[in-house]
Amino acid sequence: MHGLLAYGIYVPHYRLDRAALGQALGVSAGKGTRSVASYDEDSTSMGVEAARAALRMAPGVTPAAVCFATTDPGYLDKTNATAIHAALALPANAGAFDMIGSVRSGAGALRAALDARRPTLAVLSDVRTGLPAGGDEREGGDGAAAFLCGDDVAGTVIAEPIAFASASAEFLDRWRVPGESASRQWEERFGEHVYLPLAKGAVAEALKQAGIEGSALHHVIVAGPHGRAAKGAARAVGAKPEALGDDLTGVIGNLGTAHAGVLLADALDRASADQLIAVVSLADGADVTIWRTTGALTERRPALSVAKRVAGGAPVGYATFLTWRGVIKREPPRRPDPEPPAAPPSFRGEDWKFGFTGSRCQACGARHVPPARVCVKCHAVDRMTPERLADVAATIATFTIDRLAYSLSPPVVAAVIDFDGGGRFQCEMTDVDPKAVKIGDRVEMTFRKLYTASGVHNYFWKARPIRS
Repeated sequence: MHGLLAYGIYVPHYRLDRAALGQALGVSAGKGTRSVASYDEDSTSMGVEAARAALRMAPGVTPAAVCFATTDPGYLDKTNATAIHAALALPANAGAFDMIGSVRSGAGALRAALDARRPTLAVLSDVRTGLPAGGDEREGGDGAAAFLCGDDVAGTVIAEPIAFASASAEFLDRWRVPGESASRQWEERFGEHVYLPLAKGAVAEALKQAGIEGSALHHVIVAGPHGRAAKGAARAVGAKPEALGDDLTGVIGNLGTAHAGVLLADALDRASADQLIAVVSLADGADVTIWRTTGALTERRPALSVAKRVAGGAPVGYATFLTWRGVIKREPPRRPDPEPPAAPPSFRGEDWKFGFTGSRCQACGARHVPPARVCVKCHAVDRMTPERLADVAATIATFTIDRLAYSLSPPVVAAVIDFDGGGRFQCEMTDVDPKAVKIGDRVEMTFRKLYTASGVHNYFWKARPIRS
Protein backbone atom coordinates (compact mmCIF):
# COMPACT_ATOMS: atom_id res chain seq x y z
CA MET A 1 0.00 0.00 0.00
CA HIS A 2 1.20 3.51 -0.86
CA GLY A 3 -0.50 6.54 0.60
CA LEU A 4 -0.57 9.17 3.29
CA LEU A 5 1.75 8.67 6.26
CA ALA A 6 1.29 11.96 8.10
CA TYR A 7 -0.21 15.43 7.83
CA GLY A 8 0.09 18.80 9.49
CA ILE A 9 -1.24 22.32 9.12
CA TYR A 10 -0.28 25.80 10.20
CA VAL A 11 -2.62 28.75 10.69
CA PRO A 12 -1.14 32.12 11.78
CA HIS A 13 -1.86 33.53 15.22
CA TYR A 14 -3.64 36.68 14.01
CA ARG A 15 -7.20 37.29 12.76
CA LEU A 16 -8.69 40.24 10.90
CA ASP A 17 -12.35 40.88 11.69
CA ARG A 18 -14.29 41.45 8.47
CA ALA A 19 -16.59 43.86 10.26
CA ALA A 20 -13.61 46.07 11.13
CA LEU A 21 -12.45 45.90 7.53
CA GLY A 22 -15.87 47.00 6.29
CA GLN A 23 -16.07 49.81 8.84
CA ALA A 24 -12.67 51.16 7.83
CA LEU A 25 -13.58 51.23 4.15
CA GLY A 26 -17.28 51.99 4.40
CA VAL A 27 -18.30 48.84 2.53
CA SER A 28 -20.10 45.61 3.30
CA ALA A 29 -17.45 43.03 4.21
CA GLY A 30 -19.53 40.17 5.60
CA LYS A 31 -19.14 38.32 8.89
CA GLY A 32 -16.41 36.32 10.54
CA THR A 33 -12.65 36.62 10.41
CA ARG A 34 -9.73 35.77 8.17
CA SER A 35 -6.30 34.49 9.20
CA VAL A 36 -3.40 36.92 8.75
CA ALA A 37 0.26 36.06 8.37
CA SER A 38 2.33 38.20 10.71
CA TYR A 39 4.87 40.74 9.51
CA ASP A 40 7.59 38.10 9.93
CA GLU A 41 5.80 35.30 8.06
CA ASP A 42 5.55 34.34 4.41
CA SER A 43 4.58 31.26 2.43
CA THR A 44 7.98 29.65 3.09
CA SER A 45 7.99 30.12 6.88
CA MET A 46 4.39 28.89 7.17
CA GLY A 47 5.26 25.90 4.99
CA VAL A 48 8.08 25.03 7.39
CA GLU A 49 5.69 25.07 10.35
CA ALA A 50 3.13 22.83 8.61
CA ALA A 51 5.90 20.44 7.55
CA ARG A 52 7.27 20.26 11.11
CA ALA A 53 3.79 19.31 12.35
CA ALA A 54 3.52 16.57 9.72
CA LEU A 55 6.94 15.10 10.45
CA ARG A 56 6.12 14.85 14.17
CA MET A 57 3.49 12.24 13.18
CA ALA A 58 6.11 10.06 11.48
CA PRO A 59 9.34 10.46 13.47
CA GLY A 60 11.03 7.49 11.81
CA VAL A 61 10.52 8.64 8.22
CA THR A 62 12.91 10.98 6.39
CA PRO A 63 11.49 12.57 3.23
CA ALA A 64 13.48 11.91 0.07
CA ALA A 65 12.07 15.07 -1.52
CA VAL A 66 10.05 18.21 -0.79
CA CYS A 67 7.51 19.60 -3.27
CA PHE A 68 6.44 23.15 -2.40
CA ALA A 69 3.34 24.78 -3.89
CA THR A 70 2.22 28.40 -3.51
CA THR A 71 0.87 31.35 -5.48
CA ASP A 72 2.92 33.79 -3.41
CA PRO A 73 6.57 32.65 -3.32
CA GLY A 74 9.18 34.51 -1.33
CA TYR A 75 11.53 34.36 -4.32
CA LEU A 76 11.34 34.03 -8.08
CA ASP A 77 14.31 32.64 -10.02
CA LYS A 78 15.35 30.88 -6.81
CA THR A 79 13.98 27.67 -5.30
CA ASN A 80 11.97 28.35 -2.13
CA ALA A 81 11.72 24.66 -1.21
CA THR A 82 15.43 24.64 -0.39
CA ALA A 83 14.79 26.89 2.63
CA ILE A 84 12.12 24.44 3.82
CA HIS A 85 14.56 21.58 3.21
CA ALA A 86 17.23 23.35 5.29
CA ALA A 87 14.84 24.33 8.11
CA LEU A 88 13.77 20.71 8.44
CA ALA A 89 17.43 19.61 8.50
CA LEU A 90 16.85 17.10 5.70
CA PRO A 91 19.85 15.27 4.22
CA ALA A 92 21.62 16.82 1.26
CA ASN A 93 20.51 14.02 -1.06
CA ALA A 94 16.82 14.90 -0.52
CA GLY A 95 15.37 16.86 -3.43
CA ALA A 96 13.65 20.25 -3.10
CA PHE A 97 11.34 21.49 -5.85
CA ASP A 98 8.95 24.43 -6.32
CA MET A 99 5.54 24.16 -7.98
CA ILE A 100 4.42 27.77 -7.90
CA GLY A 101 2.17 30.25 -9.65
CA SER A 102 -1.39 28.95 -9.30
CA VAL A 103 -3.78 27.47 -6.77
CA ARG A 104 -3.83 24.26 -8.83
CA SER A 105 -0.16 23.74 -7.97
CA GLY A 106 -1.33 22.44 -4.58
CA ALA A 107 -3.17 19.50 -6.14
CA GLY A 108 -0.17 18.91 -8.41
CA ALA A 109 2.32 18.85 -5.53
CA LEU A 110 0.28 16.31 -3.57
CA ARG A 111 -0.19 14.14 -6.65
CA ALA A 112 3.56 14.30 -7.36
CA ALA A 113 4.29 13.21 -3.77
CA LEU A 114 1.93 10.25 -4.12
CA ASP A 115 3.39 9.24 -7.48
CA ALA A 116 6.99 9.45 -6.26
CA ARG A 117 6.98 5.96 -4.75
CA ARG A 118 9.38 7.08 -2.07
CA PRO A 119 8.79 9.20 1.05
CA THR A 120 7.95 12.66 -0.28
CA LEU A 121 6.68 15.74 1.51
CA ALA A 122 4.10 17.94 -0.22
CA VAL A 123 3.96 21.44 1.32
CA LEU A 124 1.09 23.74 0.32
CA SER A 125 1.18 27.34 1.54
CA ASP A 126 -0.32 30.69 0.63
CA VAL A 127 -0.56 34.33 1.63
CA ARG A 128 -3.74 35.71 0.06
CA THR A 129 -3.72 39.44 -0.58
CA GLY A 130 -5.98 41.58 -2.71
CA LEU A 131 -6.70 45.22 -3.28
CA PRO A 132 -8.43 47.08 -0.41
CA ALA A 133 -12.19 46.45 -0.41
CA GLY A 134 -11.71 43.60 -2.89
CA GLY A 135 -12.94 40.04 -2.59
CA ASP A 136 -9.50 38.49 -2.18
CA GLU A 137 -8.65 40.74 0.74
CA ARG A 138 -12.01 40.12 2.38
CA GLU A 139 -12.45 36.40 1.68
CA GLY A 140 -8.85 35.24 1.55
CA GLY A 141 -6.75 33.84 4.36
CA ASP A 142 -3.20 32.73 5.08
CA GLY A 143 -2.01 29.28 6.09
CA ALA A 144 -0.28 26.06 5.10
CA ALA A 145 -0.71 22.30 5.01
CA ALA A 146 1.80 19.48 4.57
CA PHE A 147 1.43 15.80 3.69
CA LEU A 148 4.03 13.07 3.95
CA CYS A 149 3.43 10.30 1.42
CA GLY A 150 5.16 6.94 1.13
CA ASP A 151 4.91 3.15 1.30
CA ASP A 152 3.19 1.33 4.10
CA VAL A 153 5.65 -0.03 6.65
CA ALA A 154 4.12 -2.00 9.52
CA GLY A 155 0.74 -0.29 9.17
CA THR A 156 1.90 3.31 8.89
CA VAL A 157 -0.39 4.46 6.03
CA ILE A 158 -3.33 6.36 7.50
CA ALA A 159 -5.19 6.94 4.21
CA GLU A 160 -4.91 5.31 0.80
CA PRO A 161 -5.87 7.04 -2.48
CA ILE A 162 -8.27 4.78 -4.37
CA ALA A 163 -9.20 7.07 -7.25
CA PHE A 164 -7.79 10.07 -9.15
CA ALA A 165 -9.48 12.14 -11.84
CA SER A 166 -8.75 15.47 -13.49
CA ALA A 167 -10.41 17.73 -16.05
CA SER A 168 -8.50 20.58 -17.70
CA ALA A 169 -9.43 23.41 -20.02
CA GLU A 170 -7.87 26.71 -21.03
CA PHE A 171 -10.04 29.61 -19.86
CA LEU A 172 -9.51 32.99 -18.25
CA ASP A 173 -11.04 33.03 -14.78
CA ARG A 174 -8.31 34.38 -12.46
CA TRP A 175 -4.93 35.81 -13.45
CA ARG A 176 -2.03 37.97 -12.35
CA VAL A 177 0.87 38.94 -14.56
CA PRO A 178 4.41 38.99 -13.08
CA GLY A 179 5.01 42.13 -11.05
CA GLU A 180 1.39 42.71 -10.06
CA SER A 181 0.49 42.43 -6.38
CA ALA A 182 -3.18 41.47 -6.79
CA SER A 183 -5.09 39.06 -8.98
CA ARG A 184 -7.94 39.93 -11.27
CA GLN A 185 -11.02 37.81 -11.80
CA TRP A 186 -13.59 37.48 -14.56
CA GLU A 187 -17.31 37.80 -13.89
CA GLU A 188 -18.41 35.00 -11.54
CA ARG A 189 -21.19 33.62 -13.72
CA PHE A 190 -18.65 32.82 -16.43
CA GLY A 191 -16.44 30.94 -13.97
CA GLU A 192 -19.38 28.96 -12.66
CA HIS A 193 -20.43 28.14 -16.23
CA VAL A 194 -16.96 26.73 -17.01
CA TYR A 195 -16.14 25.01 -13.73
CA LEU A 196 -19.31 23.02 -13.14
CA PRO A 197 -19.06 20.74 -16.22
CA LEU A 198 -15.38 20.11 -15.46
CA ALA A 199 -16.17 19.28 -11.83
CA LYS A 200 -19.05 16.98 -12.74
CA GLY A 201 -16.91 15.10 -15.24
CA ALA A 202 -13.98 14.65 -12.87
CA VAL A 203 -16.22 13.61 -9.97
CA ALA A 204 -18.07 11.07 -12.13
CA GLU A 205 -14.76 9.57 -13.32
CA ALA A 206 -13.38 9.33 -9.78
CA LEU A 207 -16.54 7.67 -8.45
CA LYS A 208 -16.43 5.21 -11.34
CA GLN A 209 -12.81 4.31 -10.59
CA ALA A 210 -13.65 3.80 -6.92
CA GLY A 211 -16.75 1.77 -7.79
CA ILE A 212 -19.03 3.78 -5.53
CA GLU A 213 -21.87 6.29 -5.60
CA GLY A 214 -21.62 9.79 -4.20
CA SER A 215 -23.92 8.79 -1.35
CA ALA A 216 -21.24 6.36 -0.09
CA LEU A 217 -18.80 9.19 0.72
CA HIS A 218 -18.39 9.97 4.41
CA HIS A 219 -16.60 13.31 3.95
CA VAL A 220 -16.65 15.63 0.93
CA ILE A 221 -14.31 18.59 0.47
CA VAL A 222 -14.76 21.09 -2.33
CA ALA A 223 -12.25 23.92 -2.41
CA GLY A 224 -11.23 26.65 -4.79
CA PRO A 225 -11.01 30.43 -5.05
CA HIS A 226 -14.31 30.58 -6.98
CA GLY A 227 -16.99 30.44 -4.29
CA ARG A 228 -20.06 29.99 -6.48
CA ALA A 229 -18.47 27.21 -8.49
CA ALA A 230 -17.39 25.40 -5.32
CA LYS A 231 -20.92 25.45 -3.94
CA GLY A 232 -22.33 24.17 -7.22
CA ALA A 233 -19.76 21.39 -7.42
CA ALA A 234 -20.54 20.32 -3.85
CA ARG A 235 -24.17 19.79 -4.81
CA ALA A 236 -23.15 17.86 -7.92
CA VAL A 237 -21.18 15.24 -5.95
CA GLY A 238 -24.41 13.66 -4.77
CA ALA A 239 -23.16 13.09 -1.22
CA LYS A 240 -25.33 13.02 1.86
CA PRO A 241 -25.75 16.48 3.45
CA GLU A 242 -23.85 15.45 6.59
CA ALA A 243 -20.78 14.62 4.48
CA LEU A 244 -20.31 18.28 3.59
CA GLY A 245 -18.52 19.79 6.59
CA ASP A 246 -17.62 23.36 7.48
CA ASP A 247 -15.26 24.89 4.90
CA LEU A 248 -13.74 27.11 7.67
CA THR A 249 -13.91 30.24 5.49
CA GLY A 250 -15.90 32.03 8.19
CA VAL A 251 -13.00 31.62 10.61
CA ILE A 252 -9.79 31.67 8.56
CA GLY A 253 -10.91 32.59 5.04
CA ASN A 254 -9.99 30.81 1.82
CA LEU A 255 -6.32 29.77 1.99
CA GLY A 256 -5.88 29.41 -1.77
CA THR A 257 -3.27 26.76 -2.54
CA ALA A 258 -3.44 25.41 1.02
CA HIS A 259 -7.20 25.40 1.53
CA ALA A 260 -8.05 21.93 0.21
CA GLY A 261 -5.15 20.56 2.24
CA VAL A 262 -6.32 22.16 5.48
CA LEU A 263 -9.84 20.83 4.91
CA LEU A 264 -8.46 17.35 4.19
CA ALA A 265 -6.52 17.49 7.45
CA ASP A 266 -9.69 18.53 9.27
CA ALA A 267 -11.59 15.59 7.74
CA LEU A 268 -8.80 13.21 8.76
CA ASP A 269 -9.06 14.56 12.31
CA ARG A 270 -12.73 13.57 12.40
CA ALA A 271 -12.76 10.41 10.27
CA SER A 272 -12.97 6.84 11.50
CA ALA A 273 -11.22 3.82 10.01
CA ASP A 274 -12.37 2.59 6.59
CA GLN A 275 -14.18 5.80 5.67
CA LEU A 276 -14.17 7.49 2.24
CA ILE A 277 -13.05 11.10 1.80
CA ALA A 278 -13.44 12.94 -1.52
CA VAL A 279 -11.37 16.06 -2.21
CA VAL A 280 -12.49 18.20 -5.14
CA SER A 281 -10.15 21.06 -6.02
CA LEU A 282 -11.38 23.68 -8.49
CA ALA A 283 -8.63 25.86 -9.92
CA ASP A 284 -8.03 26.20 -13.67
CA GLY A 285 -9.80 22.86 -13.97
CA ALA A 286 -10.93 20.16 -11.58
CA ASP A 287 -8.90 17.58 -9.65
CA VAL A 288 -10.54 14.87 -7.58
CA THR A 289 -8.98 12.37 -5.17
CA ILE A 290 -10.90 9.78 -3.18
CA TRP A 291 -9.18 8.48 -0.04
CA ARG A 292 -9.94 5.46 2.12
CA THR A 293 -8.81 5.77 5.74
CA THR A 294 -7.15 2.92 7.61
CA GLY A 295 -7.07 1.73 11.19
CA ALA A 296 -3.74 3.49 11.70
CA LEU A 297 -5.44 6.88 11.47
CA THR A 298 -7.09 6.74 14.87
CA GLU A 299 -3.78 5.76 16.51
CA ARG A 300 -1.55 8.41 14.93
CA ARG A 301 -3.48 11.67 14.82
CA PRO A 302 -1.71 14.93 15.75
CA ALA A 303 -1.99 16.02 19.37
CA LEU A 304 -3.48 19.35 18.28
CA SER A 305 -6.43 19.09 15.87
CA VAL A 306 -7.26 21.48 13.03
CA ALA A 307 -10.30 22.68 14.99
CA LYS A 308 -8.09 23.68 17.91
CA ARG A 309 -5.51 25.31 15.65
CA VAL A 310 -8.04 27.55 13.90
CA ALA A 311 -9.93 28.48 17.07
CA GLY A 312 -9.10 31.71 18.84
CA GLY A 313 -6.28 33.85 17.58
CA ALA A 314 -5.36 37.42 18.42
CA PRO A 315 -7.12 40.31 16.66
CA VAL A 316 -5.15 42.56 14.34
CA GLY A 317 -6.26 46.02 13.20
CA TYR A 318 -6.84 46.83 9.56
CA ALA A 319 -4.12 49.50 9.48
CA THR A 320 -1.63 47.02 10.91
CA PHE A 321 -2.71 44.42 8.36
CA LEU A 322 -2.10 46.90 5.51
CA THR A 323 1.30 47.77 6.98
CA TRP A 324 2.35 44.13 7.17
CA ARG A 325 1.23 43.66 3.57
CA GLY A 326 3.26 46.64 2.39
CA VAL A 327 0.23 48.66 1.30
CA ILE A 328 0.92 51.36 3.91
CA LYS A 329 4.52 52.45 4.24
CA ARG A 330 5.07 53.86 7.73
CA GLU A 331 8.06 55.80 8.94
CA PRO A 332 10.59 53.31 10.34
CA PRO A 333 12.49 53.76 13.61
CA ARG A 334 15.30 56.29 13.36
CA ARG A 335 17.95 53.65 13.22
CA PRO A 336 20.12 52.40 10.34
CA ASP A 337 18.23 50.19 7.91
CA PRO A 338 18.97 46.47 8.26
CA GLU A 339 21.69 45.00 6.07
CA PRO A 340 20.95 41.98 3.86
CA PRO A 341 22.54 38.71 5.01
CA ALA A 342 25.60 37.86 2.93
CA ALA A 343 25.50 34.65 0.91
CA PRO A 344 28.85 33.05 1.97
CA PRO A 345 28.31 33.13 5.77
CA SER A 346 24.67 32.08 5.33
CA PHE A 347 25.84 29.07 3.34
CA ARG A 348 28.54 28.17 5.83
CA GLY A 349 26.11 28.44 8.75
CA GLU A 350 23.16 26.65 7.13
CA ASP A 351 22.86 24.04 9.89
CA TRP A 352 22.58 26.80 12.50
CA LYS A 353 20.76 29.53 10.60
CA PHE A 354 18.12 27.29 9.01
CA GLY A 355 18.27 24.01 10.93
CA PHE A 356 18.79 25.61 14.37
CA THR A 357 21.42 23.03 15.22
CA GLY A 358 23.55 23.67 18.30
CA SER A 359 26.27 21.47 19.77
CA ARG A 360 26.88 19.40 22.88
CA CYS A 361 30.30 18.83 24.40
CA GLN A 362 31.33 15.18 24.38
CA ALA A 363 33.63 15.75 27.36
CA CYS A 364 31.30 17.37 29.89
CA GLY A 365 27.85 17.36 28.25
CA ALA A 366 27.39 21.15 28.10
CA ARG A 367 25.09 22.36 25.34
CA HIS A 368 26.06 25.37 23.21
CA VAL A 369 23.62 27.65 21.43
CA PRO A 370 24.83 28.68 18.87
CA PRO A 371 27.25 25.81 18.21
CA ALA A 372 30.85 26.26 19.31
CA ARG A 373 34.23 24.62 18.75
CA VAL A 374 35.49 25.30 22.29
CA CYS A 375 33.40 24.29 25.28
CA VAL A 376 32.63 27.23 27.56
CA LYS A 377 32.48 24.93 30.56
CA CYS A 378 35.44 22.51 30.29
CA HIS A 379 37.31 24.19 27.39
CA ALA A 380 37.53 21.00 25.33
CA VAL A 381 38.35 21.76 21.69
CA ASP A 382 36.54 20.22 18.69
CA ARG A 383 34.78 17.61 20.78
CA MET A 384 31.24 18.60 19.87
CA THR A 385 28.22 16.62 18.69
CA PRO A 386 25.59 18.49 16.60
CA GLU A 387 22.21 18.74 18.33
CA ARG A 388 19.08 20.16 16.70
CA LEU A 389 17.04 22.37 19.03
CA ALA A 390 14.13 23.46 16.83
CA ASP A 391 11.73 21.12 18.65
CA VAL A 392 13.09 21.65 22.18
CA ALA A 393 10.95 23.78 24.50
CA ALA A 394 12.44 26.54 26.66
CA THR A 395 11.68 28.89 29.55
CA ILE A 396 12.07 32.67 29.61
CA ALA A 397 14.90 33.58 31.99
CA THR A 398 14.62 37.32 31.41
CA PHE A 399 13.41 39.73 28.73
CA THR A 400 13.34 43.34 27.64
CA ILE A 401 10.96 45.42 25.55
CA ASP A 402 12.80 47.41 22.88
CA ARG A 403 10.83 50.32 21.41
CA LEU A 404 13.68 51.60 19.23
CA ALA A 405 14.71 48.49 17.27
CA TYR A 406 13.78 48.22 13.60
CA SER A 407 10.51 46.30 13.23
CA LEU A 408 7.26 46.41 11.26
CA SER A 409 5.48 45.57 14.51
CA PRO A 410 7.09 47.49 17.37
CA PRO A 411 7.94 47.07 20.14
CA VAL A 412 10.36 44.16 19.88
CA VAL A 413 10.37 41.67 22.75
CA ALA A 414 13.88 40.27 23.18
CA ALA A 415 14.19 37.33 25.56
CA VAL A 416 16.90 35.18 27.09
CA ILE A 417 15.60 31.61 27.12
CA ASP A 418 16.83 28.43 28.78
CA PHE A 419 16.28 25.25 26.77
CA ASP A 420 15.15 22.07 28.44
CA GLY A 421 18.28 19.95 28.85
CA GLY A 422 20.66 22.92 28.85
CA GLY A 423 21.63 25.84 26.66
CA ARG A 424 20.85 29.54 27.00
CA PHE A 425 20.04 31.76 24.02
CA GLN A 426 18.99 35.35 23.37
CA CYS A 427 16.39 35.74 20.64
CA GLU A 428 13.43 37.77 19.48
CA MET A 429 9.90 36.74 20.43
CA THR A 430 6.91 36.71 18.11
CA ASP A 431 3.13 36.26 18.37
CA VAL A 432 3.37 37.72 21.87
CA ASP A 433 1.62 40.50 23.77
CA PRO A 434 4.40 42.70 25.26
CA LYS A 435 2.14 43.46 28.21
CA ALA A 436 1.57 39.80 29.03
CA VAL A 437 5.05 38.28 28.70
CA LYS A 438 6.75 37.35 31.98
CA ILE A 439 9.74 35.47 33.35
CA GLY A 440 9.04 31.75 33.60
CA ASP A 441 6.79 31.61 30.53
CA ARG A 442 7.21 28.51 28.39
CA VAL A 443 8.17 29.06 24.75
CA GLU A 444 8.88 27.07 21.59
CA MET A 445 10.89 27.89 18.49
CA THR A 446 9.31 28.94 15.19
CA PHE A 447 10.84 29.63 11.78
CA ARG A 448 10.35 33.25 10.73
CA LYS A 449 11.58 36.01 8.43
CA LEU A 450 13.52 38.53 10.51
CA TYR A 451 13.40 41.17 7.76
CA THR A 452 13.93 41.70 4.05
CA ALA A 453 16.75 43.98 2.88
CA SER A 454 17.81 44.65 -0.71
CA GLY A 455 15.46 41.89 -1.85
CA VAL A 456 17.05 39.27 0.41
CA HIS A 457 14.94 37.53 3.06
CA ASN A 458 16.75 36.95 6.34
CA TYR A 459 15.18 33.76 7.69
CA PHE A 460 15.93 32.61 11.23
CA TRP A 461 14.21 31.28 14.35
CA LYS A 462 12.23 33.13 17.01
CA ALA A 463 10.53 32.06 20.22
CA ARG A 464 6.77 32.13 20.71
CA PRO A 465 4.57 31.34 23.71
CA ILE A 466 3.42 27.73 24.00
CA ARG A 467 -0.36 27.74 23.78
CA SER A 468 -2.54 24.71 24.48
